[in-house]
Amino acid sequence: MNNLPQTTQRRLQKIPQVPSVWEGDRRSVAGLRGRVAGNPEQEECIIWVDGSQGMVRAMDVVSEDVGPEAVVRTLLRAMETPHSPAQPARPQKIVVRNRELQFFLRGALQSLDITIDYVPDLPLIDQLFRSFEAVEESRPPALPGHYEGLLMATAQEVAKTAPWDILADYDIISVEFNRWGIDTVYVCVMGMAGEEYGLILYRSLESLKKFREAALQEKSTHQLEQAFLAQDCWFLNFEFAEDIEEELEDDDFDFDEDHQGELTLPRYGSIHPYEGIRPFLDEEEAKIVYYTIQGFLRFVKRNEDSLSEEMIDKISKYHRFTDISEEGEPKIINLKVSTLPELSAELLAGLEAEQDEEDRVKFPLGDDLIPDNAFLSLGMIPWSTLEQLQHNPKTYYPSQEATPQGEGMPVVLVQTSRPKAKQMIEILQEAGNLQGVCFNPGEDPWEELMYDLGILQTGDNSLFIFGEFMQDDPEHQEARDKWDQRCQQTGGYCGLIVAMGVTGSSRGNPTLKDMLAVFEAQYLDPKALAMGMLRLMPDSDFE
Repeated sequence: MNNLPQTTQRRLQKIPQVPSVWEGDRRSVAGLRGRVAGNPEQEECIIWVDGSQGMVRAMDVVSEDVGPEAVVRTLLRAMETPHSPAQPARPQKIVVRNRELQFFLRGALQSLDITIDYVPDLPLIDQLFRSFEAVEESRPPALPGHYEGLLMATAQEVAKTAPWDILADYDIISVEFNRWGIDTVYVCVMGMAGEEYGLILYRSLESLKKFREAALQEKSTHQLEQAFLAQDCWFLNFEFAEDIEEELEDDDFDFDEDHQGELTLPRYGSIHPYEGIRPFLDEEEAKIVYYTIQGFLRFVKRNEDSLSEEMIDKISKYHRFTDISEEGEPKIINLKVSTLPELSAELLAGLEAEQDEEDRVKFPLGDDLIPDNAFLSLGMIPWSTLEQLQHNPKTYYPSQEATPQGEGMPVVLVQTSRPKAKQMIEILQEAGNLQGVCFNPGEDPWEELMYDLGILQTGDNSLFIFGEFMQDDPEHQEARDKWDQRCQQTGGYCGLIVAMGVTGSSRGNPTLKDMLAVFEAQYLDPKALAMGMLRLMPDSDFE
């Protein structure tokens, strides 16, 4: 058995001990997560409850084959960083209902002055799991009983037909009902890109267009999530079994040849701005979704050759179904299913326009212009000082077009050693000096951080990052606000000062003799570079 490191023991011993009894256990989550992706049959919940205060301090879901070490990990978190509103604390006593776990904890926690006892029952945890089960039992079924079999069979028919091999996501198919309070449903196919497979059934054309527009604007992850949740649609999407997911990561994987019809785990649901994602359909919705997909499938099968053309013409067909949901005389349902070539052309034009904007950025972002360990700041230099630098033969000043307006010119200051400053100046000279300065939004989606990326554009249109500033940093926000105001006063003129003396007494406040170069430039709006949101990618810089 591994004992806790002595440093950890001393840290835990500093946590105040309270006269309370905690219950701890690990139990299967089978039956509690039957409608959630994953494999609940092979998962267990580790839970620690404060019996004195009646609150859950920590909880984890782990694989059933994980050892008792996981129980200790959750317990330590319950002590140091418990769920709010609990405060860090060390219990006086712990009770468990498993003898082996009791002996394991006694060995692992022997230095923490905690009594560990065995009890046959854990009333608080028992009550909690009964509550979980009651919630699960009261949750509506994913599909109503009458339509469950029909919709699951329809999902398998969609997988077998594979409409994503024929239609792109901009080839929208309309299904006109004019009954049950539904006018037209707009069907969009997912899967041609080989990432997600399924159908989106938009309840309005406005919702479809708004989401496409938001997705094309290169917004942040948070903004895209908000746009996703603002959709008004039903959906059918497929999830792959784990073994197929592994094959999907293989570049040589061919879904059509290897696994046609093996899409698994079909999921039906609804998205609405007021409801968010709802993973179930009621009786009325199930009926509409069923006949919409059936009309769509019949239309695709009977017009496959025409729909396979690069430019799809206007096609409209009526398809008749018998309404099996109503009692008495069977009623005929006439659905008008049509292609929408004008809408498809509009959506495709939006995609192509976005691609054209991306193609405008022909030069990669360099991050090797600013020397390592350089001092960097945003500030202002008075016009009188600039005038002195213009007449200083030792200062490189290639442009003198800015006219004095406002208190001074906003500048980016880069202060480094003399050799590195000269090297930086030479690089800028060879690139045609400085043309523009820009702050472009950047995002680290893994850490959920937002940046202002400072970018320099040279005369040959090369782009260099000069700084990464946290958007929520109050000091940076204040500096940016002043920068923007000063750029407005100067009519868009700003500058870059390259100075030496980074290790001397003038660090951060270079003297005139330290300033080796002044580059005038235009302050650029991010839209002028058409880069959109720049995202930090694994094993690479912003791109």
